[in-house]
Order: sequence, then C-alpha cells, then structure tokens
Amino acid sequence: MGIKTVAVYSDADANSLHVRLADEAVNIGPPPTSQSYLAVDNVISAIKQTGAQAVHPGYGFLSENFHFVEALDKAGVTFIGPNAKSMFMMGDKIESKKIAKAAGVHTIPGFEGEVQDVEAAIRISNQIGYPVMVKASAGGGGKGMRIANDKECREAFRLSKNEAKSSFGDDRMLVEKFIEDPRHIEIQLIGDQHGNTFYLPERECSIQRRNQKVIEEAPSVHIDTATRKAMGEQAVSLAKNVGYYSAGTCEFLVDPHRNFYFLEMNTRLQVEHPITEYITDLDLVELMIRVAANQKLNLDQKEISTPKGWAFESRVYAEDPEKYLPSIGRLTKYIEPTPLTISGHDVRCDTGIVEGSEISIYYDPMICKLCTYGATRDEARHRMERALDRYVIKGVTHNIPLLRDVISHPRFASGKISTKFLAEEYPTGFKGASLAQDHRKEKLFAVAAVVHALRELNKREWVKGAGAFGESLLASAGPTNKWDLHVAIPKTGDSAHILLLSDKDGSWKVQVGDENATVPLTIDWRVNSAIVRSTYDGEDVVVQFLDPLASGYRLQYLGTKFDVTVQSPRQHELSKYIKEKPKLDLTSVVLSPMPGTVVSVAVREGDTVSEGGELAVVEAMKMQNVIRAPRAGKIKKVLVTSGRSVAGEEVMIELEKEETA
Repeated sequence: MGIKTVAVYSDADANSLHVRLADEAVNIGPPPTSQSYLAVDNVISAIKQTGAQAVHPGYGFLSENFHFVEALDKAGVTFIGPNAKSMFMMGDKIESKKIAKAAGVHTIPGFEGEVQDVEAAIRISNQIGYPVMVKASAGGGGKGMRIANDKECREAFRLSKNEAKSSFGDDRMLVEKFIEDPRHIEIQLIGDQHGNTFYLPERECSIQRRNQKVIEEAPSVHIDTATRKAMGEQAVSLAKNVGYYSAGTCEFLVDPHRNFYFLEMNTRLQVEHPITEYITDLDLVELMIRVAANQKLNLDQKEISTPKGWAFESRVYAEDPEKYLPSIGRLTKYIEPTPLTISGHDVRCDTGIVEGSEISIYYDPMICKLCTYGATRDEARHRMERALDRYVIKGVTHNIPLLRDVISHPRFASGKISTKFLAEEYPTGFKGASLAQDHRKEKLFAVAAVVHALRELNKREWVKGAGAFGESLLASAGPTNKWDLHVAIPKTGDSAHILLLSDKDGSWKVQVGDENATVPLTIDWRVNSAIVRSTYDGEDVVVQFLDPLASGYRLQYLGTKFDVTVQSPRQHELSKYIKEKPKLDLTSVVLSPMPGTVVSVAVREGDTVSEGGELAVVEAMKMQNVIRAPRAGKIKKVLVTSGRSVAGEEVMIELEKEETA
C-alpha cells in the first residue's frame, strides 16, 4: 500500500523480526508489559517522536483498551480499529453480554455484572450449577479464564483474577455456565464508517488447551449454510447496534445440534485471521486500514460469505506438548517450511522471529502461525502434515509433536471434534507419536539405518585422504555396499535387525527384521543437513536429522523426537554390559516446572503439607501455574521468595526425607 511503518519494541524484543522489517523502530521500555507495551504514555511518546499518523494495535496488549483509543483521539492520531465507545461496549465481556441479550442474541446463562469477590463467585456458581466458566471481563487469548467445579472455584477465581491484572491491567471477573461438549466457532466481521457491515465464513477453534486455541480451521465441518447465515446475521445486527466498524469477531459456543450461544466479541483483529483471508481472497488488514481512512467497503455479502476452499492454522508454541508448560531459550536452528505447490499459495508462516531469536519469559510463547490451504479439507490437512514435517526448530521445546499428531488423528480427520478433544484423546497428556500403525516403526528404522550408512560412507571419503594409513583403515572397515545393523529406540524398547544393500544408482534395498521382505528405499539427503526426504516402498517418509548421539541419532518423525541407536552386531552385544546411570531421587525436592517468576509462596519451613497442597505459584508468559506438593510431608527448606525469578527445574522447596520402616 506504500505506507511507511514504525515498530515499537521493548528491550526484550530489540532483535525481533518486526523491528528489522519496519522503516523505523522505537524502544518503549523494559521487558515487563506494564512498563512497555501496556504503557500508553510510552506509545504516545513514540508516535510524537516519529510523526506517525495512525496506529494498528495488533492482536494483544492495548488492542482492546478503549482508554488507549481515547488517548489517540486526543492526540489527533487515527486508530486502525473500532471507535472507543463501541470497543468499550463490546470489548467488555460483562457489558457485551448484556447488550447481546437485549438485542435478542442467545447468550450463555450466567450472572449479569461484575463478580466482586471469591465468595460471590462461589455463591453465583452454586446458583448457576457446575461446571462454570470463571473469566476476566477484559480477557482474551485464554488468559484469566478457567473451567471450575465446586472444589476448584475458589482457586480458579484467584488465579484468573491475578492473570487478568497482569495481562490486561483489569481484574474484573464474571461467572457463567460452562456448556458441555461444545464447539468454539466464530464469525469474522468487517464494517466501514458508512453503515456497511459484513460477515465472512466461520472459523472453528475447538482444538484448545487451557482455553487457548491451538488449531483453527475455516470453514467448519459442523456449520451448514442456514446456520452460517443465522450466526452471521446475528453478529452483524449486534455490531450495528453499537455502531461498530473495522474488523471484529463474534465468538459462539455451538452444541451438537447447531444451537449457538454468544460468548464474547473480540474488538480487534484475531490471531487466526489468515485462514479467513485464504478462503475469501480478502486482506483483512488492508480493509482495516481503508476503513480507518473512512473509505467505503464495496463488498457483496453473498459472495464473501461463501467459502472458497479450506484452510488450517497451527499455532506453533515454545512449550512442552505434554504438560503445556512454556519453554525459553535461543533458537539455534530455525527453518520454516516452504510452499508445496508452484503457486506458493498453499503454505503461510506468520512469525516475528528468526534463527538466533530469544524466546523469553515475558510474553506469549507463540513462535509462528503456520497456515495451509487446499481446495478441500483433506487437501489442506495433508498439506499441514507435510509442512509440520518440514518445520525445523532447535533450541527450545515446541509443540509440533502435538500439532502433527492432532492433524493426522482419525477423529480430527473425520471432523468430529469439540473443545474437549485434547482432554479426551490425551487424558494423561500427549506422550509422543505412536509407531504402532502403518509400518511407522519400520519406516523410521529403515531411514535411520540408511542415514547411518551415508554418514559412515562420508567419513570414509575423508579417510581416503590419509594415504597408506587411511587405505589400511578402509580395508578393515568392510564392504561399502552392505550393512548389517541393529537399530533400537531405548525409550520404547522397540528394536530390529536391519540389512542394507546399496545400488549403484543411489537407491537402497532394506530388510527390517529377519522375517520381513526386502523393501526399496530412496533417499534425498545431504549428510548432516536437517531434512531427510525419502520413500519407503513407494511411500513418502520425511525425517528430521537433529543431532548425532554417542551410539545413534536424535531424529524427528511425525513431529516427535526419537533417540535411535544404530549399532553393529558386535557393538550391540557389548552394549548389554554398560551400566545404567542412576536416576535422581525427586521424592524430597520440588522443582519449578518452567522458568518464570514466583508470584507467591504458600508455605514456610516446618509446615506440614498434604499431597496436592499448594506450595507456590509461578508465572511464566502471562500464565500462572500452581506448584503442588508431590506427597504429604514436612517442609525442610523454602529456597524461593515472592518476586524472585526461577529457572526451569530449579529446586524451590525441600521436604523432609520420608521415614522408612
């Protein structure tokens, strides 16, 4: 559009991608959000310093803060978003629910107004009936929000209120009935300042953890044309009722019978907006800018409400995919997947980081929004599988293993999902991809064996330059076209005897297990590079080569990391005599599960605690996590204090040793 841009950043984001891409960049303070991204005066100062004429707020921080819009209005600067009045009315969950109910929109049963304290929350919850949703009025992105049963309500209210204060500077709370087995489906709106408001096809955001979206798709398999029209028209009516313009999203919970209930309105651009752009051929950010410039939207409602193809978004987070705990560190290797088709329209990576970037404790742990597009749902889904297989991230723990498993899960492929999907399919947490079906184990073992053979052949090329000594070593190393190997995954106990035979054309014949037939394998891999592309018996197999290990390799397959040993028969025989490293006794120490800041400590030395009792609260990336006692016992030492930073797996509290009979 030819518009020059100014980026604002905190000390922690000095090397971020958005800072490099902007025409100008201004530092607005130290890492804590209250001193930088939430500090209105600092942002206004940056505007005055650069002479900026308009502000796009992005997705979080001040994007739904009507006080910020008022400050911009006062400074004569255009806000690329709705006006302050409609933002206040619809951005506040308490007020928007009242407005929606008055407008005849079906709303979720709950208390109308702010819930003042925890005792009121418990009283209201008892009246509504459990389970309930306790959430922040000014919240979003899953922050300040928890599902609670009767025994959990007190803690849910306290933690959600604290998170809301930390993330949004507003700790007002509401309580409403939690709809069982719902789908989370939202309607994208775009309106101008001339009275024109349009709805776009729905997005489904049912795959969630901690009430935060993980995978989204557009459109939804659950919504038919009539329901889409009804939801869209109600959303438009609601927006017009408060004079709303620019981009906004009405979120609904939809039950199995397609009954829908207004949840909230996000008075900003959504993180997942790219998938709507994919299926409408509209640029929502451009439309927002044009609306802010008081231009009229010339759109056809019937045309833009009809989906054109299918799109998925996977939110790639720096976090442990089993317990959803954030991870910090430097990205030592970072390679984004490239488009899979000539058009280049099928894969999109929206990210703010590059190789060498630091993932800090201060902000949301999202690394990237990975989007794929296809003419059909299956085509878009398979492209997401392939894109995730080719996405290389080293230096931090990430959730690609979980994303890859969900995308290929039979239930997800069928479209029979709800917001309970992750809890139902992974009740004890995601443990990694299963190798039990579709000959997955054989494929991984075969590729690992050929990777080993190619690395050994590469080493022999180097030895050739060592003269007569090198020739003698090569003579004793055995043939270069035949390999007899033992391949295993120690963690799972899986193993196999493998025979390899290489052909002159670079292809291989592989026998995995003594009873199986020989299978052809082709491989495209530059030794020690990150991506191993191969075919096993005609099927594509993509594996990531992460690291060499003492007697094997760390490989990533189907998104999950596997430590694979590859040994000669003699090495395998001798390995049986190696002693195992003793395991650390964790029964008397309590570790911080992730790096963060200690919000509170609930115990003192000498206190007696019961199993599961609260010991402390640690905040990381704007989420508060309760640290609980692993067993009943007496507190020996408390090694942390409120306000102190802790590292991942740092000892926080020691318990007295258990007495043995």
